[in-house]
Amino acid sequence: MPFAESNGAKIYWNQIGSGPPVLLIMGLSFTHEMWFRILPTLSNSFRAILFDNRGMGRSETPRGPYRISQMAHDAAAVMDAAGVGSAHVIGASMGGMIAQELAFRYPHRVLSLLLACTSYSGLFARWPERKYRPRNFSMRNSTRAEREAAFIPLLYSDTTPKERIAEDLEIRNNCHWSYKGFLNQFAGILMWDSYRRLPRIAVPTMVVHGDQDRLVPPDNGRVVASRIPNAVFNLIPDAGHVLTTDQPDACVEVMLKFLDRLIPADGNR
Repeated sequence: MPFAESNGAKIYWNQIGSGPPVLLIMGLSFTHEMWFRILPTLSNSFRAILFDNRGMGRSETPRGPYRISQMAHDAAAVMDAAGVGSAHVIGASMGGMIAQELAFRYPHRVLSLLLACTSYSGLFARWPERKYRPRNFSMRNSTRAEREAAFIPLLYSDTTPKERIAEDLEIRNNCHWSYKGFLNQFAGILMWDSYRRLPRIAVPTMVVHGDQDRLVPPDNGRVVASRIPNAVFNLIPDAGHVLTTDQPDACVEVMLKFLDRLIPADGNR
């Protein structure tokens, strides 16, 4: 298995397809497998590079907390391991925070940003409505299946097909999940903020949000888009936090239109 070395930790990564490189950065406690709904289409025209954030999946779980800047360094290390100098970057949720940080710290390595279901701050942004949060629930003492089931109301829309949720849960239940890794990643989110720095982003940017996102409400995405020069905000109807499950066709359409507009017909930058 391919690993990148980053600050003493081994970061698992993989790639599929060929063409202009697209770096995919997943969110809190999710692993690279959760890109499965868009990978077949993306890899038809692009070189999709994906990885597990430190503390989760096949990557190592060193001591934390894991700062978002540290996880951005991990993303850059994955690009180094893949032999990629720069890439179009897609980040979901916490992955969108990492993608922003990557653009701040390594601007020459980011060709464009597609930020999905994400925010500008972990602590000072708009938080989920209380009524959707799990009650009488312990992350530490629950089983994997109990944990995944408890977060369904936060992660999905009321209209999400039950069979798609079941597919997601089967994948996540079969991936390595670490309580320590979860806490270290979540601590990084709480310590992070990009609000004042967002106007520094100078690459083409699209911010995508589900109109029924209960975990990271859409106002967070609106603020991100409003602070980045020339950024476009795209609100996807009937979609919760896991956009690619709720509205996979709409997500693929938005993604391809955004990337195709930036990349010449010959695929060269």
